[in-house]
Amino acid sequence: MAVLILGTATAGYLYYRHLNNNIRSSGRSGGESGVKKAEPNAMGQTPLNILLIGSDSRNTAENVKLGGSKDSVGDKPRADVQMLLHISADRKSSSLVSIPRDTIVKIPECKDEDTGQSYAETVNKPINESLQRGGPGCTLTTWENLTGVYIDHWVMIDFAGVVAMADAIGGVEVCVKTGVWDRPTRMVSGGSGLKLPEGTTKVTGEDALKWLRTRHAFGNDQNRAKAQHMYMNSMLRTLKKQNAWSDAGRLMNLAETATKALQVSDEIGTVKKLYDLSMQLKNVPINRITMTTIPTAEWSQDKNRLVPIEKSADQMWQMLRDDVAFDKNGKPKAKASASATPAGPPAAAPGTLDVTVVNGTGLGQAPRDGRASEVAGMLNGKGFDLAKASRTAEPRKQTVVHYAQEDGDQGKADAASVAKALGLPTAAVKADPKAGGLTLVVGADWRDGTVYEAPKAAEAGELPEGADDLNAADEGKCMDVYSVYRWDGKS
Repeated sequence: MAVLILGTATAGYLYYRHLNNNIRSSGRSGGESGVKKAEPNAMGQTPLNILLIGSDSRNTAENVKLGGSKDSVGDKPRADVQMLLHISADRKSSSLVSIPRDTIVKIPECKDEDTGQSYAETVNKPINESLQRGGPGCTLTTWENLTGVYIDHWVMIDFAGVVAMADAIGGVEVCVKTGVWDRPTRMVSGGSGLKLPEGTTKVTGEDALKWLRTRHAFGNDQNRAKAQHMYMNSMLRTLKKQNAWSDAGRLMNLAETATKALQVSDEIGTVKKLYDLSMQLKNVPINRITMTTIPTAEWSQDKNRLVPIEKSADQMWQMLRDDVAFDKNGKPKAKASASATPAGPPAAAPGTLDVTVVNGTGLGQAPRDGRASEVAGMLNGKGFDLAKASRTAEPRKQTVVHYAQEDGDQGKADAASVAKALGLPTAAVKADPKAGGLTLVVGADWRDGTVYEAPKAAEAGELPEGADDLNAADEGKCMDVYSVYRWDGKS
């Protein structure tokens, strides 16, 4: 919403320059994921993906006061809130996915742009530590490795920024089914301090931050993410009802607050660039915005940590990669055909096609050794005598056959013949302006076997159990409160 606010504000040059000077930015990525931007649709449009990060930094006096932890002063902040915002290629729907902060993932090799320090790849670490290992760019690269989704930008906010934005908006309505007091107990220390009566309350400033940070009273990190989604949905509805876009004085105040509150990736590091971005975001209807959390389970090595439920998480990542709407108002995608036979010129004889096979099975896990040679051998056995394995690697989620864009319809036909020989779907054939010829990248979806099993095509609104999806238009949601933290409104 801060980006939308900035994009709508109009001001004189001096004020524009002042706002630009408020904005802090740094590099988009902290490492190499090998994930490429999605192919454009028939209208030349591509989806837009923005990583939203909430930092737990205590490195200012204000953040120490709000965060309540002097022991963390001087430490590198962690990314305690992480959400991927996906805007569809046609800009008609939006999906948001959260990952709980203690979810165990692989954090790739990263370099901190500010210090120049490099960090080796590490496994079995909670995802919130990615921010400490190369800044927000490393968190972005971690997400790309995990999801196979190309992320265009990141936006980060700290405790003080959340408080300032909540006050500038004028408060956000939240709801609990019973009174809540998130306080230390005999069994569990800490707590956000959130204290609200049963029903709906408009929270501002520190109370807004307490709502977003509450975990114990809402049961766990999964439910904390749900409460954060309720807050964001309510904020969207609030600004729509206020018609904030047409009040110049109010917009200037919001823009001033937002530029001070946010840190962004370099590509959107000016008011003009944020304006251009906002023009793509502001018209998504409220009832086409869906917020979710990946389903997780307790980690076998530590019950206080989580791991993604792989099948469910992969289904959600596939929907983002295929630009399938999370809400039921979206139209289902046509299922991929089993054949890759295109219209146009016939393919050249298999024995004349020079096909390079690349091992891309290493996305989010160790690569499957020798996989490129195995698949090249399969092609040799099907008459593609010139197919050979490359020694390079290109980690990616899905198997693809690239052809050089300048080869046009002939290149497409040749690539399709390779795909058909292996049982790959038509969607696996893609033009690539950087391809020097036919290149088959064997993705993480085909690590073993001689027969490719295409994943079931996702359909709009078909989310896995446990995704806790919330539509932004739904005003009737209230949070459950864990019994220990229920408050009668009196004591």
